Amino acid sequence: AHCVSKEALPANWRLSAVRLGEWNLETPQDCQFDKKGNQLCSDPPIDFSIEEEICHPLYNETTKKYDIALLRLQEKVNFNNFTTPICLPGSASSSASNYEGVAMGIAGWGITEQFNKSLKKLKALIQGENLERCKAKYRMDIDNTQICAGGEKGVDSCNGDSGGPLMFVQSFHGRESFFLIGVISFGPTPCGQKGFPGVYTRVDTFISWIQNTIRK
Repeated sequence: AHCVSKEALPANWRLSAVRLGEWNLETPQDCQFDKKGNQLCSDPPIDFSIEEEICHPLYNETTKKYDIALLRLQEKVNFNNFTTPICLPGSASSSASNYEGVAMGIAGWGITEQFNKSLKKLKALIQGENLERCKAKYRMDIDNTQICAGGEKGVDSCNGDSGGPLMFVQSFHGRESFFLIGVISFGPTPCGQKGFPGVYTRVDTFISWIQNTIRK
């Protein structure tokens, strides 16, 4: 997740639950037809109440640094074929890549080019961008706790996607697995401008904080 200051939310709003296993918001269960015309349906999505919201203590709303949060659920998640955990990357010290030129995936129900939130989870591939060029575009300090990615016209994360994943597929124990490389933080207004990448919190620089926090 990413951080939201209390002042940014109406007084009567509170994050109370998360939903896992969702794709199409218009249907109680997600179904598709295969090439033979057979209907294939996933398990219904499941809502989990939130026990605790833990925003990084150094989060700065102005600079958007340390824009990462954890949600502790009230009960254990039983995973299935349609709801599985994403892998955490290794620590930043073990990763020589700054992800420049690397293809990564984003997904969410955020605002589209029609300026409406999508009712189906959309996904796209974007490429990592050079941090110095990104810093020059935004005229603000962007450091190695962040990743810049995208910049192709019309292909971007947007409002409503914040807190969602920046993903990288990598072989792990002999199979392809998704790794959570970044968390969607902020980007240009309007979204999807050519030459303006989005900015993501770089997860591998927060592995120690994540591990220490979930052990408490």
